[in-house]
Amino acid sequence: MSELVITDVKIGDGKTAVKGALITTNYRGFLSDGSQFDSSYDKGNSFQCVIGTGRVIKGWDQGILGMKVGGVRKLEVPAALAYGERKMGNVIPANSDLSFEIELLEVLTRDDEIS
Repeated sequence: MSELVITDVKIGDGKTAVKGALITTNYRGFLSDGSQFDSSYDKGNSFQCVIGTGRVIKGWDQGILGMKVGGVRKLEVPAALAYGERKMGNVIPANSDLSFEIELLEVLTRDDEIS
């Protein structure tokens, strides 16, 4: 796999994820053999990050932009846009293509009121 493949499983109807937004997601991550290596559902905690600014793997930064709250998206991420030649713990081998199922729960931008 050489390019990021984005598949919308369900189109959301909420706010759009834009560069610099704080997003909240639930996700499952899979190795190329189909085995799951991580899941926010299993941990019982959603995952928050700032998107489009290099805080997560490039495949997420590129693949979540434009997604709307309420949507579910599948990302097929080539190793170069994931962890590349680095292995992650005992879970993700070096040079691994990864796939993710991501559910976008919330998008907060600087324009939003912080309560």
